[in-house]
Amino acid sequence: MRTYRELESELRRIDGRGYKAYKNIEGSYEGPGFTLIIDHVQGDPFAEPSRVRAIVNPQNAAFPEETMKSRSREIALRDFLTRKFSHAVRRHSKGNRGSGKSGAIYIDCPGQEILDKTSVIIKDGEVEARFRMGLPARGRSIAGRDALDMFMKELPAIVNDSLFFCEPDRTAILRHVCSAEDGDFIRDRLNEMGLVAFVADGSILPRKSGIDPRPMDSRKAVPFTSPESMKIEIELLNAGRVSGMAVPSGITLIVGGGYHGKSTLLDAIELGIYNHVPGDGREMVITDRSAFKVRAEDGRRIERTCITPFISNLPLNQDTDSFSTEDASGSTSQAANIMEAVEIGTSLLLIDEDTSATNFMIRDHRMQELVSKDREPITPFIDRVSQLKDEMGISTILVMGGSGDYFDAADRVICMDEFAPRDVTEQALAIAVKYRAERNVESGGVMGEVSGRIPVAESLDASRGKRDVKISGRGTRTIIFGVHEIDLSSVEQIVHDSQTRAIGDAIHYSKRYMDGRRTLKDVITLVMKDIKDKGMDAVTSRKSGEYGRFRELEFTASLNRLRTLKVK
Repeated sequence: MRTYRELESELRRIDGRGYKAYKNIEGSYEGPGFTLIIDHVQGDPFAEPSRVRAIVNPQNAAFPEETMKSRSREIALRDFLTRKFSHAVRRHSKGNRGSGKSGAIYIDCPGQEILDKTSVIIKDGEVEARFRMGLPARGRSIAGRDALDMFMKELPAIVNDSLFFCEPDRTAILRHVCSAEDGDFIRDRLNEMGLVAFVADGSILPRKSGIDPRPMDSRKAVPFTSPESMKIEIELLNAGRVSGMAVPSGITLIVGGGYHGKSTLLDAIELGIYNHVPGDGREMVITDRSAFKVRAEDGRRIERTCITPFISNLPLNQDTDSFSTEDASGSTSQAANIMEAVEIGTSLLLIDEDTSATNFMIRDHRMQELVSKDREPITPFIDRVSQLKDEMGISTILVMGGSGDYFDAADRVICMDEFAPRDVTEQALAIAVKYRAERNVESGGVMGEVSGRIPVAESLDASRGKRDVKISGRGTRTIIFGVHEIDLSSVEQIVHDSQTRAIGDAIHYSKRYMDGRRTLKDVITLVMKDIKDKGMDAVTSRKSGEYGRFRELEFTASLNRLRTLKVK
């Protein structure tokens, strides 16, 4: 390992030379209180900035054991340090200067959710930050003096301000890690309590806007208050007793007038699979880890998915036990989205009528009279929702403002009235008795078993031109996989682009387990086990600081939307 003085000398030596001379500084250096590792130097000032790591040993980092004594706390501490590093960059870095991305220093910083990310790794008390540095240039010549500023002044100040424990931070750190631990504490116990979700009293559910996920100003937002009939209290590990609305397993309808908060409640529950930063307002909105948001998705490709429980007897004898299409309709896509989630193991479906296919959700009596069942391939969701619960143990939370026929199937009905929830289950059931639905139940028969599909490894080609592998994430809604784009615009529970980057590489990695015998679920289970055992570095040959942990459900959804995927 070289010394920091040697790095300084090398930067002075190559000042003014061609940009490729920066390659000489790759390697490890003993810095002031930390180890600097320059893993990869960019090829030119306009390329992706260089990959760099700073490692602080346990004695220098000195974070108290209480800040990382559980898995939940350790993930949250890493999240806290990532944010602290990002803040320190803004405080100490002069920012871009020179050509291209010269002077840029950045770390992959999360949003409102606390994610298990590779931006900061903690092992046996050692703290490792992974970040990017745009090595400075003038034109295509090395700007050595700017580089000296970055490495000798800015970076040590950033590391010192973020990766070393300081007593004034203790309160903020403990608030961060304890909040996450309490969230996981509830999430781990939902099943034994017979619940699929919990929404704490006082939560702020609305967001600033459709493009700003921060909480609405508390002076404008209506704090959440549970109906008394649904209120429970939970004793948390850290925050003491908390009260809130318990959403039981089964079928829950969220009803109410337009703009009264139905979708806002569902959106909060949808993202309750994640812990949130203190002050977000949704810290104690907690949802079953396997919850999956389902919607119609016109135009998506479907590869040999069994949609028969919802769609059968198609014209031209199309096979719905192994249904394929390059351009799905709203109803066929929604059916496939549900069955693919069932295939991988969801126990809670989240559905909003606003993003559903109308003919998939219900056929009323008049339409049944006009178009008889033998001429209608679709078995609407209303006639399967109870079977999903009774036969497969799959609960549903459904926003429904247009059809009271769902009252017959509901176990619980919540009415949002000026952003306040009311338990109207008894009234809804009384209405269902008073006004008997005239429509005929069209399900007929059981849901049946979901057969496993066997993916073909050769159908996953990430090559692009002369490059064997070209994979990248483009925001939270697209994965570039070779020459193909995976459209994830309808996979709504991906919240950060670090997840799409990780999923893309995990898809490529998964080929090693596709042997022609393993099912898709088998393959994904093996990949997730490797990630659990070895960390997210398992899916790549490089040390990436830009991966975010994802679930089996989003992994499967991404793979199913790769238009070259073939299965047996």
